[in-house]
Amino acid sequence: MWTGWYRDRRGAEAIALATASGGHRVNTRIRGIEYAGPHFAALAAVESGERLSGCVLEWDMPLPVTLGGAAEQATLACLLTLGEAGPEGTPGRVDLNLTLLFGGAAYESGVADGDFDTALGRIRRQLPEGAELGGRLLESA
Repeated sequence: MWTGWYRDRRGAEAIALATASGGHRVNTRIRGIEYAGPHFAALAAVESGERLSGCVLEWDMPLPVTLGGAAEQATLACLLTLGEAGPEGTPGRVDLNLTLLFGGAAYESGVADGDFDTALGRIRRQLPEGAELGGRLLESA
């Protein structure tokens, strides 16, 4: 479980994001409504199916990084911006920015189109030689 913030035109509130189904599903509750989806960018209200849009989600994930055989704790700061809903009810744009804070440096993914694996790949390519991201991240986040 990770804690973070939800922000939209109505204000901000603290949230908790959790995974289920062996890491293949994300869940959160925002303003009393339960949201779930196969990944962060596809969260939808459990009862109505309405996709989350027109908002920003921010959260931090602790993430071990192995360098030279030693595991060190790092933090993956996540910022997901979901544009206003389009005609099909899906967000008009999905921007994901990840920043890994490790060893006194910040490694940024730049803005990705909501694809967690692509954003992590950009960070992996910037890490010092021999550094590996550890831990179990969401497989389809």
